[in-house]
Formats: sequence, C-alpha cells, structure tokens
Amino acid sequence: MDLKKLTEKKTQLDQHRPLPSELLHNLEQWFLVELTYTSNAIEGNTLTRRETAVVVEKGLTVSGKSLVEHLEATNHAAALRGITELAEGKTSDLSEGSILEIHRTILRGIDDGNAGCYRSIPVRISGSEVILPNPRKVPDLMSGFIRDIIKAGDLHPVELAAEAHYQLVTIHPFVDGNGRTARLLMNLILMQHGFPPALIRKRDRLRYISSLEKAQLGGSKEDYHKIIGAAVDRSLDIYLKAVCDRSGEIYEVPVPPSLMRIGQLAKATGESNATLRYWTKEGLLQVADTTESNYQLFAPDMVQRVARIRELQAQRFTIKEIKTKLLDRFSG
Repeated sequence: MDLKKLTEKKTQLDQHRPLPSELLHNLEQWFLVELTYTSNAIEGNTLTRRETAVVVEKGLTVSGKSLVEHLEATNHAAALRGITELAEGKTSDLSEGSILEIHRTILRGIDDGNAGCYRSIPVRISGSEVILPNPRKVPDLMSGFIRDIIKAGDLHPVELAAEAHYQLVTIHPFVDGNGRTARLLMNLILMQHGFPPALIRKRDRLRYISSLEKAQLGGSKEDYHKIIGAAVDRSLDIYLKAVCDRSGEIYEVPVPPSLMRIGQLAKATGESNATLRYWTKEGLLQVADTTESNYQLFAPDMVQRVARIRELQAQRFTIKEIKTKLLDRFSG
C-alpha cells in the first residue's frame, strides 16, 4: 500500500474542493450504483451493473431475479446513503450503534430476526480453515474493537479504514452480512477523512477474499493491504479525472484486455457457447464485467474453473453439488 501516493492524490483532489454541485452529485450517484453492484457481487448477488442501476435508481424489478437480490441492492444503496450522512462526523464518534444500524439496513426485509443483532450461534465459513470467535465473546470483542478504532488516530486514514474492515470480518459479529457491513464501515472511515470510498471490483473477488483468509490464518497482511490500497487509488483516479475533465461525464472503469468474451472462453476451453452460458446461469462461472453493449466478460481464471467443473462432473457430482464446492467457501 503506497500511502505516500494516496496522500498526494488526495492533496490534488483537495485543491479542487469544493467540487461543483452537479459534478459531485453525478459522482455520488455513480458510486452509489457501482459500490452497490460490486459489494453485492462479491457476496454472490447475480444482478449485473445495469440491472443494479435499474433497481436502485428507478425502483424497478428485474425479471428472473429473486426478491432477496432486489432487497440486497436497495438495502445496500440505503446503507450507503446513511454512511454519507455519518461521514460528516468524526471517526472518534463511531459507536457500536453505528455499526449495528448499518447491518440492520443491510438485512432489512431479508432476515429481520438477525438484522442489527450480534450472532448468538457459532458460525463457520464453508471451505475455510479460519476459526471464528465464540458468540459469547462477540459483545466484548466489539466493545474493544470500537475502543481501538477510536484510539488509533495516529494511523494513516487508509490504514485505519483497512484495519477496521479486517478486524470486523475477523470478529464476524453477525450471522450474515459481515462483508458488506465491513466494506461500508471502511468506506465510512475513508469518507470521514476526505477520501472517496474504496472500489473493490468484482473481478478482484477471489484475490480479495484469499488475502483476508491468509491474514486471518496468521500470514502477512501485505496482499490484503495492496488490494485495499489499489481500491482507494482507483477511486481517487475516478474523482481526479472527473474534476479535471469538468465535462460532467463520469469516468468508466477500464476493462482490462485480459478479460474474455464468451466466444474466447469457449475457444480457450473447448466448450460450446451454450454450455458456458448454462454454467454461467447456474452460477458455476462468474462474470467479471459487462461491456457497454451488455456482453459478458470473463476473467482468465475461468479457464481453470471450466476444467474443474469437468473434473467434478466426471466424479458424478450434480450441478448443485459442484456449485457448493466451487463457491461456498467465498460466502459471508
């Protein structure tokens, strides 16, 4: 994490403040959709970026998508609006109540019994060796967590935000919604210090989750810090390009040339387009991004995923069983 570079870019952005109201509104609306789309996609929500925009901005429903997926979108957008208001305060004002309210908003209408409540049962992350704290310890751990965050004023804001995110997912205080709540808390702290919210892309999902697990198992946090630093850097670039262009047009996140259309993935794997579409529909393959024309794009690691699916099919696992083996370890 290059803190010096991040500080320099924030200083450049500060020189343009206050931002023109129309430009600021456009940026906030763009981030509202993008952060909702990416944060939910990391957790397995299948709404595309465009579908998320339709749900969040227009309040419409998308055919073929579940009620829960719609609620995840509207709830996350509501939680983002909530932390935008909290961002006017100081990190020293954070409380357990602030975190519980974020979580309550995330699970509203999805799991009202657990929304805004610490878990009272032991939980495990499927496929992971990480041992999560006993539920009886959660209240004390959260009280200590808040005290530590408030006292950590000597940390760089990006370090503080990253550490808050890491500690929250490691305590895992909730039955569900821990990842989304932790990312919202991280972004709240960033915004309180004048940074834009960190944008963790869907295509970085596996690296992001693996970096967290590596640190939780006693390894280095270096990979995790690199991912968070890159996410903040990406958001700073979006803001800087927007204020420098002064055109009111919001920066589009570039699609890496390494991403493949379905035809390219079919050629690389020897599978038919129809088979790959079916596996994508069933959730076995993950779409990394979509083009402006709504063509699906796949990351290179989907080539290995296709091979793994065929291996599991040869062992006579069902589609449902294959999906569980491939994806369950990344839920939470």
